[in-house]
Amino acid sequence: MRSRPLPRFDVHRTMAPNVATAAALIADPTRAAMLLALMDGRALTATELAFEGQVASSTASSHLARLTDGGLLAMLRQGRHRYFRLASAPVAELLESLLGLAASDERVAVSVAPGDLALRHARSCYDHLAGQCGVALWNRLHAHAHLSESDGATLLTPRGEAWCKQLGVDVAALRASRRPLCRPCLDWSERRMHLAGALGAALFDRMLALALIKRQTQGRALQVTARGERFLTSLSLD
Repeated sequence: MRSRPLPRFDVHRTMAPNVATAAALIADPTRAAMLLALMDGRALTATELAFEGQVASSTASSHLARLTDGGLLAMLRQGRHRYFRLASAPVAELLESLLGLAASDERVAVSVAPGDLALRHARSCYDHLAGQCGVALWNRLHAHAHLSESDGATLLTPRGEAWCKQLGVDVAALRASRRPLCRPCLDWSERRMHLAGALGAALFDRMLALALIKRQTQGRALQVTARGERFLTSLSLD
């Protein structure tokens, strides 16, 4: 008796509806504006996101519910207020990739307003440093042999691990996390790589703690202090 062949698992057919759903959620201009407003890693209220999306509060609530149900946002309650943030680093990585794709469209005029220049100089990419300063950090880490490339992967060298320890970064704890230690992220404005992953986030946190960079009241643009500029040049706190 011949056995019937088992049904073939077609990953493309199985995952296509999920991809389409996520793409449809991001494709709406109002929801896209809300998602991009959260790319600095901070949580915003529904009212603040309504302003970012330029819609009424009732309309914003509907959009936020869809983004939360779709797994793109996480909602936190604090007293009477609801705060929303990006659900995960992969969501931020997806948005950053889409920004790069949009910026590569030559049919779209490139704005050079002061606010855009500030974003291009230094900005937060969810939880790591991006812009010209992010690319400079990536280049310096390679120039100082703190990072190396092997078979398409970015690796932290023993020299780099010793440097991280001097800076106050616990590499052992980062390695124990589920997140990749070093991940190259294509910078949408510079079209070159900056450092993401667990190490990129840890270095960003240390730079904030040491006042090498400072957040602005609103938005993703960062202020790089004079000490921070020296650090990006030498990778030394001296």
